[in-house]
Amino acid sequence: MPDLKTKLAGINLENPLILASGFLGVSKASLEFVIKNGAGAVTIKSISRLPRSGHHAPIIAAFEAGLLNAVGYSNPGMIKAREEYADLKKLKAPVFLSAIGQKPGDFAKVVATLEKNDFAAVEIVLSCPHTPGYGTLAGQSTPAATAKITKAVRKVTRKPLFVKVSPDAPKLTEICKAAEAAGADGITAVNTMGPGMIIDLEARKPVLGFGMGGVSGAALHPIAVRCVYEISQAVKIPIIGTGGVTSGRDAIEMVMAGATGIGVGTAISTRGVACFHLIAKEMQDWMKENGVKSLEEIRGIAWKMSKKGS
Repeated sequence: MPDLKTKLAGINLENPLILASGFLGVSKASLEFVIKNGAGAVTIKSISRLPRSGHHAPIIAAFEAGLLNAVGYSNPGMIKAREEYADLKKLKAPVFLSAIGQKPGDFAKVVATLEKNDFAAVEIVLSCPHTPGYGTLAGQSTPAATAKITKAVRKVTRKPLFVKVSPDAPKLTEICKAAEAAGADGITAVNTMGPGMIIDLEARKPVLGFGMGGVSGAALHPIAVRCVYEISQAVKIPIIGTGGVTSGRDAIEMVMAGATGIGVGTAISTRGVACFHLIAKEMQDWMKENGVKSLEEIRGIAWKMSKKGS
């Protein structure tokens, strides 16, 4: 069968499929469950310096083309997280830390506190569209803010560092260049888009407790592919292409756009946690049918072919 083994910022993966932050990564046991179902790596739920209760329920709503969510970064805080995510080397796939903060020092404090845990990499999230004080609502999705936060985190860890960006950022490639220049080892592209809103016609009010939330799933996929396509031509560091990957064809599309890793999240709600096994098998089937032996053969080929054609 075609080879799905991938090297991402020096990390060896059995396949490029990575559990995206926010889905099932709430405990070491849940991470182990996802790994057993075929994930090449897993990302924990985002951790802040202090515990957070998040937004009021409902926090997730399904619609025809995906999900709308406004969880609000509910998490136990960095001290409890340090206890929960101990002995990660016992798991059979790399585990990535996801860190959030309101100020550069908050990000650095979370990462420094969890530095001795066995995380294979660190992801800092600068792009949430629905939590006041964080991400886009805190002005973190700019080149200047990205550089400042990335530098602060780079000072406290030598682990591979990924910056998770917003699909709605008007200066997306500039943000990614700023992250690269500040010491990032990779880009996670992208977070949810929006925010969007769904209104309950009978109740005559928004469905979500927060009113609006980030859009993920199939509706996000073509936007995410475009983002990866543009970013991969702007930076030399690898990209984790994330957004609406539900099938093997979706994953192959991300690779052709330039992604090295493939983030998977919303697909769990539609295909179950076995979606990692399913997507990997579908990728291999496509590769076999099209005479592709490794993903490296087609990585970034979409923009390379476009340039060749022009």
